[in-house]
Amino acid sequence: MPNERTSAPALLRQAFGQALAAAAPDVCLPAVLERLERRGPAVVIGAGKAAAAMAAVFAASWPAPVRGMVVTRYGHGLRPGEDAGGIGIVEAGHPSPDEASLAAGARLLELATSLRGEESLYCLISGGGSALACAPLNPLTFEQKRAAANFLIRCGADIREINCVRKHLSGIKGGRLAAAARPAAVTTYAISDVPGDAPADIASGPTLSDPSTQADALAILERYDYPARAELDAVLGEPDLETPKPDDPGFASDSVAVIASAATALDAAERFLREQGFEVLNLGDDLDSEAETLGREHARLAKAHAGAGARVALLSGGETRVVLDKKGGRGGRNLEYLSGLALELGSCPGVFALAADTDGIDGHGDHAGGFVVPSIRKLGARQGLGLDSLLDAHDTYRFFDACDLLIRTGPTRTNVNDFRLIVCLQ
Repeated sequence: MPNERTSAPALLRQAFGQALAAAAPDVCLPAVLERLERRGPAVVIGAGKAAAAMAAVFAASWPAPVRGMVVTRYGHGLRPGEDAGGIGIVEAGHPSPDEASLAAGARLLELATSLRGEESLYCLISGGGSALACAPLNPLTFEQKRAAANFLIRCGADIREINCVRKHLSGIKGGRLAAAARPAAVTTYAISDVPGDAPADIASGPTLSDPSTQADALAILERYDYPARAELDAVLGEPDLETPKPDDPGFASDSVAVIASAATALDAAERFLREQGFEVLNLGDDLDSEAETLGREHARLAKAHAGAGARVALLSGGETRVVLDKKGGRGGRNLEYLSGLALELGSCPGVFALAADTDGIDGHGDHAGGFVVPSIRKLGARQGLGLDSLLDAHDTYRFFDACDLLIRTGPTRTNVNDFRLIVCLQ
């Protein structure tokens, strides 16, 4: 038991640490800034869970005056001793926007139109920005816009579907923040938390032209049978409120760079694991299946490698989905993935796993994710808990907490989505 509960989880945690370090803004942003030919006075705007850390790096790396504002999630702001110079840091609600999100959206639009003299405009974007900066299109209300997005999240909609709807209800997303800045050009640096890493999908692409349409947004709302579709017709049925498209000449002088992604994190973990003597199978950095289903699928794959005499590691990233078909307790998509994995594995010896969100928050809890060890169901039984029933109730946090199998990192201030690792030691 001491070996099972310490050695393997420690290895998993080390690999996760390598992944987080590789995607940290202070690792991936400085070199990009140093390559710029011109670094004059700048206005910096941005949104996302990594926004405060990115702003601090920008301010420290920039040789000229800087002003602006970025918005991040509560608790993800500057750390003691950090300084973002003239870039203000505000915090707001996530995953559901609040009044602070509304105020942040208005301020970002103001700053985008405020360039003077030789100033250039830079935008720092990362996952979570969609909720953190909010600006509903008139005549839509804040509550109507928030309700539509929250409904899709509860239904387990794909993040790209959710963001498509958000773009078409927003005065800031889908390229509208960049449009507000014209004639100024916008340089965007993004840390990707979306499968496929399309810049226009990260934080709903506030500075990127939008290839999706109002008809696409309506089709998504119809697919999930959103009951209040009629109240959105004033926006989604108005052609003049369509998002800026890729052929819009206003975007010709803009530039964008994705400076970190799930692949960045997985590559770092893979290097570490190979150094530890593992054969590594990378299952992909953009997996977006239903969480429990993917966990069971990966368990079957792990069983095929267990007992083969080789040290094998299965890596994957992306963003799984959870369909909340009933009122649940606490958990998150990573704990649901791990629950499906554990139930399918049974007591398969030598198989250990970690799944965690790289932003440090899985669902609404105080955890990033958790571990699976071969004795996990026995541990639960000692606490009088059944994993299968708690998974069915979407209340998996209680199980992993009681078994001391949670991972708590606190806010990491990066966000390249989920990190999943299974190791087969026999």
